[in-house]
Amino acid sequence: MRLCFLVEEQYRHDGMPVDVIRQLTAWGHRVDVLRPGSSLIALSETVRAGDHDAWVLKTVSGGPGLTLLEAASAVGLTTVNDARSIRGVRDKALAAVVGEARGLPVPVTYAAARAEEFAELPESLYPLVVKPADGSSGRAVRLVESPDRLPAPGDADTASGMLIAQPYVPNSGVDLKVYCVDGDLYATERRSPLHPEQPARERHVPLTPEVARIATEVGAVFGLDLYGVDVVLGPDGPVVVDVNDFPSFRRVPDAVARVAWAILRLAHAGGQQPGEFPAWPAPPAPPVLAVGGA
Repeated sequence: MRLCFLVEEQYRHDGMPVDVIRQLTAWGHRVDVLRPGSSLIALSETVRAGDHDAWVLKTVSGGPGLTLLEAASAVGLTTVNDARSIRGVRDKALAAVVGEARGLPVPVTYAAARAEEFAELPESLYPLVVKPADGSSGRAVRLVESPDRLPAPGDADTASGMLIAQPYVPNSGVDLKVYCVDGDLYATERRSPLHPEQPARERHVPLTPEVARIATEVGAVFGLDLYGVDVVLGPDGPVVVDVNDFPSFRRVPDAVARVAWAILRLAHAGGQQPGEFPAWPAPPAPPVLAVGGA
């Protein structure tokens, strides 16, 4: 197969997707890498049917890569994940509305163009978790204890774009990250960015049936195949606080090979090629090369 990866500068040396690209290449597939935001791209020559079996996106939330992925989808190319699904979770305000409407356990969500506007909310709703609607990797996520602690006007982290605020869900100070790869679920426990006082740790943990059901529903609601779900275990049960369309897949067993194989399966299914593509485990393959400058 011939695949096109959209990889922004931030992920140029990241294991996801560098190692996945190397694994696919080692299996004999051709992988072209585009770097939106740091190189000239001839759209009429690059985004056209027949050149690639699938396009894969690994970019920051507000970067230009999603526009290129949507362009590929618009001319009938297969994208991993579906471009409309990615847009649906990268806009956190939209994701909150869709999640609540479809019965997912998500916090009540408020939106504003400026953080100071959240001062109109009743003090009983505080503390609030305030973050950019287009944020990623925990950027500019704040725990605001009271209205007088809201970010000041013109704050660098909140100066532009939509913001959302959600009442803080009391928890133990750790988040549960649930990864979905080709229908299989894996869970990792890690320190919450809202609780820096907790010991820094990350470990694989078993999934409860309730969390597994919620994580599976997230994929169905948003139409995602490869994704991650951030869950906090609150006093009333699990709560979904974020959804990521192409996470790190840290601590997933054989993550590189599993993600690479899932991409091939999705590309095969999207291209509607004849014959059944085998499920994991894949046949023996050459070892993944050491990480380098891909």
